[in-house]
Amino acid sequence: MRFCIITCTYNAENLIQRTLDSIASQTWEGIHHVVIDGASTDRTVETVERFYKDEKRVGHTLVSEPDKGLYDAMNKGLQRAKPDYVLFLNAGDTLHSPTTLEEIATKVNGNLPGVIYGDTNIVDATNRYVGKREHNPPEVLTWRSFKDGMLVCHQAFYVRTDIARKIPYDLRYRFSADVDWCIRVMKEAERQHLELFNMHSVVCNFLAGGLTIQNHRRSLHERFHIMMRHYGLLTTIWKHIGFAIGKREK
Repeated sequence: MRFCIITCTYNAENLIQRTLDSIASQTWEGIHHVVIDGASTDRTVETVERFYKDEKRVGHTLVSEPDKGLYDAMNKGLQRAKPDYVLFLNAGDTLHSPTTLEEIATKVNGNLPGVIYGDTNIVDATNRYVGKREHNPPEVLTWRSFKDGMLVCHQAFYVRTDIARKIPYDLRYRFSADVDWCIRVMKEAERQHLELFNMHSVVCNFLAGGLTIQNHRRSLHERFHIMMRHYGLLTTIWKHIGFAIGKREK
């Protein structure tokens, strides 16, 4: 099984090294790392180039040019993705352990599910464990599961490359296109009668404080429209009433 890890960066020299180290430390062979950089003005590109000058076990592609934002960069990464699975790890995010990809390949055991998913730990800027992600992945995941929120972290969502490449991110959404993309991917997997495989384990460490958190209100507005698009107006309103009640009870 081959994994394509896509990392989108912009002025990330203080974070990219731990992501590079995490990928290179994997015990599993067959990794290709695609770095899509938005024409950084710091030493991000130099750090990646220096790292892969010495690291020969992991194949890599580096592109540095202006883009139209994070999701445009992700689409550029998808265009360069190689089989069998695509995973997005942003600068500062890491795979949970050096054996993560080996464990995934072993559990899947030669099959190629439409999606492989798992749990997520949250870490801070010093890579210190903060806690488990608030949402827990459901035992059985379907595209309907996201009516209750983004139950699987984007960085813990491995997609078969043949599916991922045919479903670009919708650039109408600036902060929540990942939610829409995951739903559309799962719809396509269902259409092809492909399994969504639950790893029942932590597969990534997610750096707190990303784009969605920094633009929380606008992200929520986009998510409302995404839910309405996929689940209908009445369901979306009903679910948001439940979200509001749940927050008041906490």
